Amino acid sequence: MLPTLSADERLRYDRQIGDGVLTDEGQRRLKGATALVTRVGGLGGPAALALAMAGVGRIIIAHGGDLETPDLNRQLLGSEAGVGKPRAEQFAKHLRAMSRFVAVEVIDHEPDDAEADALARRVAIILSCPADFEHRLRLNRAAHRAGIPFLDAAQWGMAGSLLVSDGRTTPCLACAYPDVPPFESHFPVVGAIAATMGNLAALEAIKILGGAGRPMWGQMLVIDGFRGETRHIRLTRRPACAVCGGAPPATGAKISSSSPSTRVLGA
Repeated sequence: MLPTLSADERLRYDRQIGDGVLTDEGQRRLKGATALVTRVGGLGGPAALALAMAGVGRIIIAHGGDLETPDLNRQLLGSEAGVGKPRAEQFAKHLRAMSRFVAVEVIDHEPDDAEADALARRVAIILSCPADFEHRLRLNRAAHRAGIPFLDAAQWGMAGSLLVSDGRTTPCLACAYPDVPPFESHFPVVGAIAATMGNLAALEAIKILGGAGRPMWGQMLVIDGFRGETRHIRLTRRPACAVCGGAPPATGAKISSSSPSTRVLGA
């Protein structure tokens, strides 16, 4: 049974219940949902904030390490006052300050394989926003095993990508990247593209959780902010995929390992 909305919640979400946005049932579905966002830096921070502001009932955030000065060009949940302090709890404090209607659970590190699987069984959706592909692929595997939607947001320079998988029948992250892209520990990035991709990931999550609109199932959106170009890539499921292979493949164009989007990394 879906939770009810209090009078205060109805007032809070008044502008997003109606034609072209969420139904009353959709808003209650958000309230009853739990989302995992990992990590909550330049990509995951805006995503988690948008989910909290939209009314997702419980948000689990995972992020290790301390906030550093170079983070502040993109990590909007932090501030100069928090430099040198653990990121996860101060990010959670920001989210809680934005909405008393949302529960925020904190994990002060990146989940390992067992933790990712356990978390996937607890949540309705995973928003993958880490810096490295090892972590991204771990979350992708966990989502597929749990059969839940998986959104992967990435960035590099002024470019970004967003992959949307239903965790069951559509191509997964391992289908899109049969060869793991190289990882840059100190990659260039502009905060505006990080916020853009994080918010787009949150928008897809809100549509999926709230039963609104048409999610981009099985697609990757690539934005080249430097050139002012965007494109949608309909992914193909690889029968030999180690994660989701064996099911009937989806139709559409395959993204190759030489695609420019393979450089879109980072958090």
